[in-house]
Amino acid sequence: MPVNAPAGPPRLAQLDWMRGLACVLMFQTHCYDAWLAPAARNTTFFMWSQILGTLPAPLFLFLTGVSAALVAQKASRGGEVNLAAGRLVRRGFEVWGLGLLFRLQEYAIAFPWAPWTDLLRVDVLNCLGLSLVVIGCICRFSRTWTDFAWKSGLTALIVSALTPIVWGHRIHWLPWPIESYLSGVHNLGKPAPWLFPIFPWIAFALSGVVVGWFLLSQTARRFEDAMVPMTALVGLALSGIGYGLDHLPWQLYRNYDFWHTSPNFFLIRLGILLIILSCCEARTRLRPVFTRWRPLNLLGQHSLLVYWVHIEFVYGRLHVLPRQAVGIGGATLGLLGITSAMVLLALAKQQWDRKSREKARLRAQPAGASA
Repeated sequence: MPVNAPAGPPRLAQLDWMRGLACVLMFQTHCYDAWLAPAARNTTFFMWSQILGTLPAPLFLFLTGVSAALVAQKASRGGEVNLAAGRLVRRGFEVWGLGLLFRLQEYAIAFPWAPWTDLLRVDVLNCLGLSLVVIGCICRFSRTWTDFAWKSGLTALIVSALTPIVWGHRIHWLPWPIESYLSGVHNLGKPAPWLFPIFPWIAFALSGVVVGWFLLSQTARRFEDAMVPMTALVGLALSGIGYGLDHLPWQLYRNYDFWHTSPNFFLIRLGILLIILSCCEARTRLRPVFTRWRPLNLLGQHSLLVYWVHIEFVYGRLHVLPRQAVGIGGATLGLLGITSAMVLLALAKQQWDRKSREKARLRAQPAGASA
């Protein structure tokens, strides 16, 4: 599910914490969904697991937008923001290609019982890639950082507002693989809520651009000490507005689906994301209690790797527990095992990267430099 934006952005610790939290929420969602027996699925426990499961995808998309803003600043090197557009678009197509590769791998593992149409499912990696492409296009037609931010924010609002309309009207003149990128219709004749089409998902990435722009602004630096409560209050306000709009005596849309297409639910989730960001910002300001080792931070730095691998041990042929056949206790033990294994995998990747950088540095040294 996760992916970082173009390589090389200035790392902000709170963003890695946030990605790590998204990984843990993703693990619990997938593990309980894959392993719980039917009796355990009809419980309040599973209901809350599924509610928490509405957060990982928005978190990853939101953080992709934030990172894209950081990359754009670095790539422009103090010049006009549109200098970064090409880099964002290229990275977007790279991630989209990774999404196609992931679908191919899943199809090969599930062959021969998987339908060929699974190759064309719009998964979260596809959506992340297209989000970066859209952000890059907005960047190309923006001359200033403020221009980039308000165009991204306005596009996010338009995408969210149009989602109920797009989902409620089939675009029959488009082939279903293309239409699926708009509404997730796939080949089912109606939108599938477990897919990740442009409407509404890229709105979270576009909102992340606005937040990234603010984090880079002079205002954020000026009020650095008050950033935690300010971010939390803005998040509470957005969630409150979404909740209030949802409880009006009338609705604007004929086909209103709160959980899948509602702009009000988008505002509520966006507010929750900002509250989580404020909590992660607060955590980065605390001194380590027991150790300097931060597993959530580590997961966040290698989120794409752990996403790619854990899927196989939860849903794939290498699943560590039988599908939909265990109780809550057994699935929880499996979840702890998956989480621990992914932390160790991320640690191994970190060590590998460190050794690779050290070898590259030594090779780059001129002969006799260490003498």
